[in-house]
Amino acid sequence: MARLALFAILGAWLAVAPVLAADPVVGKWTTVDDKSGKVVSEVDLYEQGGKVFGKIAGLAEPNDAAGQPKTCTKCTGADKDKPIVGLVIIRDLTLKGDRYKDGTILDPEDGKVYKAEVWMEDGKLKVRGYLGIFYKTQTWLKAV
Repeated sequence: MARLALFAILGAWLAVAPVLAADPVVGKWTTVDDKSGKVVSEVDLYEQGGKVFGKIAGLAEPNDAAGQPKTCTKCTGADKDKPIVGLVIIRDLTLKGDRYKDGTILDPEDGKVYKAEVWMEDGKLKVRGYLGIFYKTQTWLKAV
């Protein structure tokens, strides 16, 4: 009986371990402009169906010059002219080793979708978008 209980506990732990490893990326993150160092947005990363997604939860400057909510004017398809706050920009990231890969990230500034991967490094989230062999990496900070 004790052996059965041990196997049950071990099995439960092994089932939960991948989710526990995933927890650090899930949550709210602030994005920072590389040049000015100012906070640009807050992104909420969440798990859905075993994959990680992210949506813009807030903008430092949510309205345009006319006082209207900013929209994704350069986006195409279903995201065209949608409000940027609430827009899902990260899709379908899957945990592979210590990184989440094989997903995409949308840049609302240019409306383009890039291949993406994210990983934790020194308590910060590294977010990388790829265009062919070229890439750009941003550092996102845990929101407080």
